[in-house]
Amino acid sequence: MHELAVTESILDIVKRHAEQASAKRVLRIYLVIGELSSIVDDSVQFYFDYLSQDTIVAGAELAFERLPLQVQCDACRHQWHPESG
Repeated sequence: MHELAVTESILDIVKRHAEQASAKRVLRIYLVIGELSSIVDDSVQFYFDYLSQDTIVAGAELAFERLPLQVQCDACRHQWHPESG
């Protein structure tokens, strides 16, 4: 259920930036989300469609990109992507 609060924040940020840029309409919003995030794309889309009605972002496409987990050794600074699971 935390997707509602996340989506409200996304919508507020997008509307604020669109207004600052004097945009007439927002067509697409790119969301980059970490692999370990518990965000459910379909839930965000559902809430976004509902909350954005009658706003400058109504009908905008949400483009989700998932970033893989990356870890770093504090001692040697080596970075790698551990296998999922």
